[in-house]
Amino acid sequence: MDVGSIIDLEITGVAHGGVFVARHEGRVVFVPDAIPGERIRARLTETSKKSFWRAEALEVVEAAPSRRPHIWAPADIGVPPEQRPGGADFGHIDLAAQRALKLDVVRDALARIGRLDLPVTISPATPLRDADGAVVANETVDGGGWRTRVSLHVDDDGAVGPYAQRSHRVIPVQTMPLATPAVERALAGLTGARPGRLDLVEAADCAVRIVPRPSGERSRAAREVIIERVGGRDFRVDAGGFWQVHRLAAHTLTDAVSRRLVDGAGDDAPVDPEGWHLDLYGGVGLFAATLGVLGGEAARITSVESDERATEHAGHNLSEWVGARAETARVDRWVAALRASATDAQRARLARGVVLLDPPRSGAGRQVVEDVAALGPRTIVYVACDPVALARDLGTFRDAGYLADRIDVYDLFPNSHHVEAVAVLRR
Repeated sequence: MDVGSIIDLEITGVAHGGVFVARHEGRVVFVPDAIPGERIRARLTETSKKSFWRAEALEVVEAAPSRRPHIWAPADIGVPPEQRPGGADFGHIDLAAQRALKLDVVRDALARIGRLDLPVTISPATPLRDADGAVVANETVDGGGWRTRVSLHVDDDGAVGPYAQRSHRVIPVQTMPLATPAVERALAGLTGARPGRLDLVEAADCAVRIVPRPSGERSRAAREVIIERVGGRDFRVDAGGFWQVHRLAAHTLTDAVSRRLVDGAGDDAPVDPEGWHLDLYGGVGLFAATLGVLGGEAARITSVESDERATEHAGHNLSEWVGARAETARVDRWVAALRASATDAQRARLARGVVLLDPPRSGAGRQVVEDVAALGPRTIVYVACDPVALARDLGTFRDAGYLADRIDVYDLFPNSHHVEAVAVLRR
């Protein structure tokens, strides 16, 4: 069949990347904007590969019970596919069903790629409570209003918006229900942007920074230092630097890491004050500070990050711990060098330590995993934003002698296919 052909499809499952699975005449077809159990009408968009085709959903012939009106009206299936903005690819599914599908994706990746059979649970963002235990911030009922950071694109005509799915075509929008109210208000007032990218960033002070990134130019606004607050502690970060996009994500993940370390320590200290602890892909020191809180002010913690500005901020953010260092280096090279040169005394301290990895979407990779395992830490914590990379790296850790007892998944990107996961590994 040719691109543009209209076919009816029975949706049988979900695949990694926010697409759903059907078969047509024995061939796998990936299609967005659907739900397992539905029958849809679709148009083929790619037929060149022998192993699978791609299609775009045009119409729901028979809807699943979990289908709801899309949280973002411009992305609804009633809108022509080429005009639907990307970024909310699960927005047509109720939240409980979204989470079940995300669990399916994580479990499939663990079994198929990592050859692992582990318990997996999924939870929404952890509520933020005040000193008296009262909830002061929580997940919204519809899973909207959470994005404190939004990256938009500006085309040559000055149109501002996200790209359409699987394209570089800008879709102008005036609403963005996944964004916080302040970010959405800032979006509505945007005018006169130059072609390139445009970031909207809401910091802990609730003010929204507009960070223009014109094509081919460096952005001065991206280097503005803002303050984020987690666990009663301030963190310096550039407006254009990396920080978790969900307003409760940093709180949720640091809380999860802390609880898992405490629960797994038994009668021992969760972070041994005599150990050497590593925060790899450490950014501005968020997780290094979590280790520091558990290990005490003299804990020896090294944060390793390739971005020089982030490392500068990490040095400031970790200044209350006398044993903390922030180093600018590529993690793969730094860990390989440590493996080759560590003294017996250093290895003894590493054997009492925690190594935390929070790699980019591509994961840590085989060499980093093997080098970390060769250092022999007591505990490894892996924070992942991609199920496939997580499964691959956990499989490598298993082969190197480290195994997780379970995977805790957090739905920190509601109405999209993305998740975060935390795994704690021991020998």
